[in-house]
Amino acid sequence: MRVVVAGASGLIGTALVAHLRGRGDDVVRLVRGPARAPDERSWDPAAGELDPSVLRGADGVVNLGGAGLGDRRWTASYKETIRVSRVDGTSLLSRTLAHLADGPDHRPGVLVQGTAVGFYGDRGTTSLDESAARGAGFIPGVVEDWELATSAASSAGVRVALARTGIVLARGGALSRLIPLARLGLAGRLGRGDQHWAWIGLTDEVRALTFLLDHEVSGPVNLVSPEPATCAEVIRALARAFGRPAPVPVPAWALRVALGEFTSELTSSQRVVPGVLAERGFEFTHPTLTGAIHAAVSPRADPPGR
Repeated sequence: MRVVVAGASGLIGTALVAHLRGRGDDVVRLVRGPARAPDERSWDPAAGELDPSVLRGADGVVNLGGAGLGDRRWTASYKETIRVSRVDGTSLLSRTLAHLADGPDHRPGVLVQGTAVGFYGDRGTTSLDESAARGAGFIPGVVEDWELATSAASSAGVRVALARTGIVLARGGALSRLIPLARLGLAGRLGRGDQHWAWIGLTDEVRALTFLLDHEVSGPVNLVSPEPATCAEVIRALARAFGRPAPVPVPAWALRVALGEFTSELTSSQRVVPGVLAERGFEFTHPTLTGAIHAAVSPRADPPGR
């Protein structure tokens, strides 16, 4: 299988590329800036530049690009960066796929578009499968625009799977700021702690993305564990993995001082369930929180994506 991956340098993308190559797939990485390796091809979403020949002949495309939500405080300018970095790249890929002709100019049959469970907004304890409506707020609006940007490809007959990913438990990403605190016994719940966090282990995230490449699944798909957990439960499991307590709660006001508007993403509650994956028979490697946390922090764990 020949797969083109955008966002290949990030936490998930790096693990996905390793996994696909490990099973024998030919992977081409889209990079912003000059291509510096034989497997790289350059594109510029902001300028609308993508050579169609990069996609021609591929079997599938995976798009994981987008500015990090927690990388900077949410100024008006950075909120626009969050939106544009997702919508522009997705729209460019989608339009390019749509314009590729069938037959000799074979176009990829599937676009696996990474999006987010942020689509659902703050919904308390309500169980949210893929049929749930969009929530209110900035991130739900961004995710809706992000997903709608794939419409050109789907209208042209490309199968589009919208991979709504939760918090990925791995040494990088969301856990990177919590692990040092957990090692010292200083980690604690964020805000009230009873908010639900939709989570998934990195190995299962990669396996689920690959599953969407390989199987006839389209539309929204929640990439989350079948075991819902609260913020406090995640923090306690992380602390236990290091043999430490988790005694120091971080009040919401302190989070707002440190992180600004991004605090709402950490204190909102999303009890998301993997309805489509369960229906299609996907089997999780780490379905429990304890197993996923240990896999994320153990130095003896298999490399991500294996």
